[in-house]
Amino acid sequence: MSALFVKHLTVLDFSYAHATRGILGESWIVDVELHGELDEQGMVFDFALVKRQVRDAVEGLIDHKLVIPRGLPQLQVKETYGNTELQWQDESGRLFRHLSPIDAVELLDCDDVTPANLTPALQQAVMTAVPSNVKQVVIELRPEEGAGPFYHYSHGLKKHRGNCQRIAHGHRSRLKILRNGKRDPLLEKAWALKWKDIYIGTRSDVVREFSESGVDYIQFGYDAQQGRFELTLPATQVYLIDTDSTVEYLADHIAAHLKADDPDHEFEVRAYEGVMKGAIARR
Repeated sequence: MSALFVKHLTVLDFSYAHATRGILGESWIVDVELHGELDEQGMVFDFALVKRQVRDAVEGLIDHKLVIPRGLPQLQVKETYGNTELQWQDESGRLFRHLSPIDAVELLDCDDVTPANLTPALQQAVMTAVPSNVKQVVIELRPEEGAGPFYHYSHGLKKHRGNCQRIAHGHRSRLKILRNGKRDPLLEKAWALKWKDIYIGTRSDVVREFSESGVDYIQFGYDAQQGRFELTLPATQVYLIDTDSTVEYLADHIAAHLKADDPDHEFEVRAYEGVMKGAIARR
């Protein structure tokens, strides 16, 4: 058999539930190999079609979704009227609740979301999108390489016309901060730690704040183009801002705080949204 490959076919930006760390935003680069017989063009598959059909199959499974391993403690799943209702606990017994249209959630038969556990489902999805001469699909998922601090964050953008409106999707994002034109690794590390495993929520989306069994919780909710979205999670995993949580606002939020702390200095913040894209703010 022959084979073709495409490195960095796409990036999957999504969130997933972890039994100890809560809801984590993630960004994995997708590399793909297609093994099979040559067609009448002398190809395994046309690269233009790989970049469209294979990419769409991969992204359709988990991109901008909340991925839930069925092995989560006390997981409850209820599907009614086109919506999925989820409830689970972390290993400390803290509750998480999520409501969304069915398409915003992907359930996996595993205990944890890892590249190894996710790859078979992606490979199966791709096999349905390629011609019969393709006999095997090999997918590799990998995080972005590169020095510097990063953080996992989840969010939802209710005003977005696409899948970013989903209340629990996210990214693994790097951060670059310049103070007076020079990179400041200590500030980068400090903000990466501040936003480690965080949900960045908009204050106006808070439905209620409450305590249950000694744990403080925040519930978010909004109606978007795709339907009703709700999310409840421990307050310790939430960072509230006054604006929407677009990467433009996030970059400016960091820059504004840095400027307020050191008004005599000039700051430039490059906040990434996943891999190789983001926003710049200067104060």
